[in-house]
Amino acid sequence: MRRSPQEEKALSYAKDRRYAYGNNSKAARKAVPRRKRWVNKANRHAEQQFLAEARGPVDAAQAEDIEDRLHGRRPKRWRKWPDMPLGRLLELRRRRAGE
Repeated sequence: MRRSPQEEKALSYAKDRRYAYGNNSKAARKAVPRRKRWVNKANRHAEQQFLAEARGPVDAAQAEDIEDRLHGRRPKRWRKWPDMPLGRLLELRRRRAGE
């Protein structure tokens, strides 16, 4: 049974999955580790700065203060947005453009 072009397009939209920002999933998957690396590097850098202040003779009050500051800082986070079918993505974009 042969499908019409409209049926083929609807099937393609249902099967093709894109990230929420519309990129092809293969290209987007390469960007995820880069963002994850950047966040982890920023967190390590902040920790190293706090620990660098603690060098020298051990002072219990200063060590406790630095530990409190280290635990009080909210670490940077990253989140991978879930994939969604291309048809749904285009529908959301059309709605957003129409408003």
